[in-house]
Amino acid sequence: CFQVGEGKNGENKPKFLAVTALEDVQAVRCAEFHPSGRFYAVGSNSKTLRVCGYPKLTDLGAEHVTYQPTVLFKRTKHHKGSIYTLAWSPCGGLIATGSNDKTVKLMSFNPDSCNMEGQEIELTMHDGTVRDLCFIEDSSNKSSLLISGGAGDCKIYVTDCATGTPFQALSGHTGHILTLHTWGGAMFVSGSQDRTVRFWDLRTRGCVNVVTPTATPTKPGAPVAAVCVDPSGRLLVTGHEDSLCSLYDIRGSRCIQAFRPHSSDVRSIRFSPSAYYLLTAGYDNKLVLTDLQGDLTLPLPSVVVAEHTDKCISGRWHPSDFSFISTSADKMCTLWALPPV
Repeated sequence: CFQVGEGKNGENKPKFLAVTALEDVQAVRCAEFHPSGRFYAVGSNSKTLRVCGYPKLTDLGAEHVTYQPTVLFKRTKHHKGSIYTLAWSPCGGLIATGSNDKTVKLMSFNPDSCNMEGQEIELTMHDGTVRDLCFIEDSSNKSSLLISGGAGDCKIYVTDCATGTPFQALSGHTGHILTLHTWGGAMFVSGSQDRTVRFWDLRTRGCVNVVTPTATPTKPGAPVAAVCVDPSGRLLVTGHEDSLCSLYDIRGSRCIQAFRPHSSDVRSIRFSPSAYYLLTAGYDNKLVLTDLQGDLTLPLPSVVVAEHTDKCISGRWHPSDFSFISTSADKMCTLWALPPV
């Protein structure tokens, strides 16, 4: 692994290269790796859904020239509106998309042929833009549940993917839901315009904890635009519209620290596969890597690892490689990786 933080001439700074760049005609809002890591799906304001192949990175050199990824599947006019969010099921056989046309589309996906199969299911229970989605595997009967949230009535819906039926509406937030995240098991978190993060447990069918991250002990936090929890379920990280991020110790129920890796809204936060690093994407056009391997109460070393020419909307790690994809208002979805040492 490398050090995050600058050497005297910045020689320790990781040099991520733009391996591939997919260009759209409008802002690219969302991209997610398939659980296998062999490809990734990209959703755009142009209503187009694409699935791109993940390239071999073995011969990446400093003189690398960015190229177009291989598009394995493409569907134009997938929604009547912009595709705001998409998610793969943990087993990789389902893909869900959410849009400002207020619908969620759920489809079966065959990873071998890289094609959609059977009839797509359109879910119409939302009465506002669908901002985020995540799947939870129900281990008791091996089925997938889809969690979806957004604008409108501020409810989070739980849909049984086997039947395509929404069977639960979770109430509690008083502002639009901007972000959802699950880290395994029956738990997930939601972040909202109402400045709170709620923890939900599908076994108890409700909210089990509410956290209100604050900028300082006396100053209220800004709307929560991004959340994630590390795989062990101990650490919650929130990203806010005022460019602040906050670390929260879930078991100890306490805020560890707030830090500012960006100069504008933080739109996306994800732990690296090892959970040693945090990748954040912001409206300052930057993707920032923050090192979490030291004392979390001390100032955290952060470094800009990639940059777009317009607002950065999301960043997602490859499931096993130290590479990531990012999406931006500059109409690009870019794959970034480190050249082999």
